[in-house]
Amino acid sequence: MYYVSTRDASLRYTAAQAIVQGLSREGGLFLPSEIPQLSREDLTELTRCSYPERAAHIMGLYLDDFSQEELLGFAEKAYGPAKFDTPAAAPVVKTEDGAYVMELWHGPTCAFKDMALQMLPYLLTASLRKTGEQKTVCILVATSGDTGKAALEGFRDVEHTKILVFYPDGGVSDIQKLQMVTQEGSNVGVCAVRGNFDDAQTGVKTLFSDVSLREELAARGYFLSSANSINWGRVLPQIVYYVSAYCDLVTAEQITMGEKVDVCVPTGNFGNILAAYYARCMGVPIRRLVCASNANNVLTDFLTTGTYDRNRPFYQTASPSMDILISSNLERLLYLLSGSDEAVRGYMAQLAETGRYTVSEEIKNAIQSVFACGFCDDAGTEAMIGEEYKRSGYLLDTHTAVAYRVAEQFRRADGSGAPMIVASTASPFKFCASVLDALGCREHRNGTAIIGQLAEASGRPAPAPLAGLAGKQVRFGEVVDKGAMRAVVTEFLQ
Repeated sequence: MYYVSTRDASLRYTAAQAIVQGLSREGGLFLPSEIPQLSREDLTELTRCSYPERAAHIMGLYLDDFSQEELLGFAEKAYGPAKFDTPAAAPVVKTEDGAYVMELWHGPTCAFKDMALQMLPYLLTASLRKTGEQKTVCILVATSGDTGKAALEGFRDVEHTKILVFYPDGGVSDIQKLQMVTQEGSNVGVCAVRGNFDDAQTGVKTLFSDVSLREELAARGYFLSSANSINWGRVLPQIVYYVSAYCDLVTAEQITMGEKVDVCVPTGNFGNILAAYYARCMGVPIRRLVCASNANNVLTDFLTTGTYDRNRPFYQTASPSMDILISSNLERLLYLLSGSDEAVRGYMAQLAETGRYTVSEEIKNAIQSVFACGFCDDAGTEAMIGEEYKRSGYLLDTHTAVAYRVAEQFRRADGSGAPMIVASTASPFKFCASVLDALGCREHRNGTAIIGQLAEASGRPAPAPLAGLAGKQVRFGEVVDKGAMRAVVTEFLQ
């Protein structure tokens, strides 16, 4: 299987080459030339497998330059007890009102990004060997909150790698910021950017396209790659947990093999729900994909109208990892549905020039045949956390609450009764202030003491990685304008 760029399908790369490069030189995103299939027999066999075994099998269908033996070895390390606090890795919990919550936050940074970013370092370092690359890779990351810490933790002290994370100043939660600025490791760097996530993300993409920077770094023995979901090595491990959740529901006799389910995903950059779309295309019996947005509801409007328009107010919300107006992974969906790099180039050029584009009626209809959507503002998010805790004792984080509210609305309007899987993307302890407010606790303790306060108020233990933040030394405090990001990179790689 080879990989192509969404903006130039004439380019052909192996999986290892695509993972090493991260982003195509002309700005396109890599994706596989075909989508492998899972039969009902395959899914039945996977119900008998552990999570690492499922991961190795599914990823192996896309990575034909990797052996099953090496992929299983990677998966056992990535999702083993040293990293995850449950053998299930991504357990599925049934709530009292009949939804199924897929908990994706049992890894070392307590967010769903661990599901991919514990695997990516193994995939990347193996890809470097397979491609014969001798230079040191510098991973550039733009984060809206969770990717940064997960990437820093995943690549910490990994040989032949350095990692530099940019996050929006004031645009992440206090706990998310503390996780990043206290990061340990000799090869890591963290810098805040004045602006929002889109500023940081656009800045990183610009650096990837900077020919003079590429040449300068090459002369020093470095090249750039990405740990954002623009890298296919990030999206691929996320496909696994949708397959795994379906298998777990079959094993638990909550559904029968072949029964269709709906999936609701809180998303800003579209990568998480794109992974669910790939699982559906592979043959997992997913009926509808429900895209849940916060007040930055650019995706809701796009899925409803076919027009993507980022020319709108940007809101900092209680669900900061979704505070995004430029959803990078939507580009992959447009290529999959249009089959045309020319069409995608046109859409992306319009987005860059005018901030908006409108897809063809054919593409809009194809999207709406699979995707539903909705959004939830901060007031609705707070109400949802309080309601669900009172109803069942289950504690939602702010992002999962957005999805839970949208899933409720969809189920009422749809009326089909199809089982609903809600992707839970972060521990509530990463957003203590907002969750405490939802529980009626308006006076908050200072610093990391707020973590213990939420544990007391909710009767839920704080995850060990978050409880362990108290007393950690702050290592990074630099804040720059977005125009200074290039200088930060060159200084970091002196």
